[in-house]
Amino acid sequence: MAKGRKNGLYEGVSEELSTLMRSGWADTERHGLEPDEQAPYAARRRAALSARFPGERLVIPSGNLKTRSNDDTYPFRPYTGYVHMTGDQARDGALVLEPRADGGHDAYCYQLPRDSRDNDEFWIGYTAELWMGRRRSLAESETVLGLSCRDVRTAVEDLAAGSGVPTRIVRGIDPALEAAVTTDEERDIELEGALSDLRLVKDAWEIGEMRKAVDSTVRGFTDCVGELSRAVASSERWIEGTFFRRARLEGNHVGYGSICAAGEHATIMHWTDNDGPVRPGELLLLDAGVETHSLYTADVTRTLPISGTFTPVQRQVYDAVYEAQEAGMAAVKPGAPYRDFHEASQRHLAARLVEWGFIEGPVDRAYELGLQRRFTMAGTGHMLGLDVHDCAQARTEEYVDGVLEPGMVLTVEPGLYFQPDDLTVPEEWRGIGVRIEDDLVVTEEGHENLSDGLPRSSTEVEAWMARFAG
Repeated sequence: MAKGRKNGLYEGVSEELSTLMRSGWADTERHGLEPDEQAPYAARRRAALSARFPGERLVIPSGNLKTRSNDDTYPFRPYTGYVHMTGDQARDGALVLEPRADGGHDAYCYQLPRDSRDNDEFWIGYTAELWMGRRRSLAESETVLGLSCRDVRTAVEDLAAGSGVPTRIVRGIDPALEAAVTTDEERDIELEGALSDLRLVKDAWEIGEMRKAVDSTVRGFTDCVGELSRAVASSERWIEGTFFRRARLEGNHVGYGSICAAGEHATIMHWTDNDGPVRPGELLLLDAGVETHSLYTADVTRTLPISGTFTPVQRQVYDAVYEAQEAGMAAVKPGAPYRDFHEASQRHLAARLVEWGFIEGPVDRAYELGLQRRFTMAGTGHMLGLDVHDCAQARTEEYVDGVLEPGMVLTVEPGLYFQPDDLTVPEEWRGIGVRIEDDLVVTEEGHENLSDGLPRSSTEVEAWMARFAG
């Protein structure tokens, strides 16, 4: 029987209650299920991973619930590599690729099965099905995922029994599974890197999910503009809540903590407190993305004049960032070095900062010394997909030192940030932060801007706000 709660109102369960709870339940096994549309794509991803590690057992856990406070847990979000290789989002699971003697691997997925109605586990305890909702049966998961599925409650014993097989595991995800195998840390890091490498180029199904994420995000930004007057009357929290409503309505969640930064908060790269005032005459930097039900996320930023019109200094900064983004986007094409779009944007901003007298030129010298970084702070973009900063553990030679290929999805997001206490710039510039960010997919011909449903230039932004702002 599941362990009871300390200070619970009931001391125990009578035999009569236990008998009552175990009886009278209909058979709810789901029949006639179809494989998930992602299943054949996930199978090809597993085959690519298998080819990288012949003769080795690979263990990719999904992860466990994490405590938020006392008996309350954070919403579960599975390990990205597990999702990519299976299409599954269940907690307490693991994908295992077992090497075959004749080459290749047999793939199977450990899953937490449904709670039995023959004992009290299904209704007692924080993770019981009657408390947290129905899980799929192992048979249902096999059909949906196109994978052989096993009871995860035997996983530790099973993995320990195979101790003679060279094994790699993704560390830091499931302590119990990690303790069951003997592995080498450096080789485990190579497995995690390979999982990131294999996400660099998205397949057709993934690009479709990215379109869904971006399209919902465009609608979320329009929602926020439409409720801007409500934010002025309250705070940045209104913007955060407005976008979150769209994310939950059309997707799973937000893909990351929304940045709803008004006024001088726009100069803080990752402002997520979102508790400040929204004042006419200042700027609102909104950086947010909808995460689809399949966990792919958009990542879009627009900087908006709260009153509907940019001041002359705000427009000067905004237009410089827009021009830098144009330069960066023009460099996104197949065969181009990944760094090219970053360098194009940064050089343009360095030129503007030299022109304005904020850093010492000439421009080439300023750029080589990185002087523009006082005001640009971050890089100009990153890979995007299941993680907002996707493929983060990929090999450097394949990512930042690699070349762009059709199917890669990345952001282009230059920005300028003039801190409110920066005495090196005129007072009217202080507290201004501008970032423009779009999500691009590399194509055979160049690129496609997935987020072009939102205006980018200063005049387009003002016209958009005049149309939708409430």
